[in-house]
Amino acid sequence: MTEVEVLELLVSPAHRLAGRPSQGPAPGPSDERVERVEVRRGLGLVGDRYYARPAHRDAAVTLMAAEHLPLGIDPDAGLRHTRRNVLLRGVDIDSLVGATVSLDCGGGPVLFAVNRPARPCAWMDVTVGPGAQRALRGKGGVRCTPLSDGVLTVGPATFEVVVGPGAAAGPSGR
Repeated sequence: MTEVEVLELLVSPAHRLAGRPSQGPAPGPSDERVERVEVRRGLGLVGDRYYARPAHRDAAVTLMAAEHLPLGIDPDAGLRHTRRNVLLRGVDIDSLVGATVSLDCGGGPVLFAVNRPARPCAWMDVTVGPGAQRALRGKGGVRCTPLSDGVLTVGPATFEVVVGPGAAAGPSGR
């Protein structure tokens, strides 16, 4: 197990980055950050725009490492700009595509299947700053499926790779 920190949680009820980046983000809540979020197996984060949407079940939750934010970006403001759901400090989540991981914020472990990279789009140059899309290539976080119910909170947590990348998962998802 590795000690990590959940720096921010983002639950966005609406998709605000649609259309052309030059038009800017759609209006929405001034702050979509939360201190606590409920996770539902196979469905995502309660209240998020991708929750229970069949087209997004394999990518309902996005995890990102704060260490990969471009220089000069305040990690406390990072999620609002990158649109990632969970900003972690202390683990290279981008290297774990294909793994099953556990994140425990104190209320019990929540399991995630790390399915694929979250590829940064042209919006990053608008919301983060010029050159951010290129800077985040290969480091833009990962899209995941929650494999268990639970709660995530901002603050200290433990992180564990339950099944390594490339290993076959057992019948329980572990």
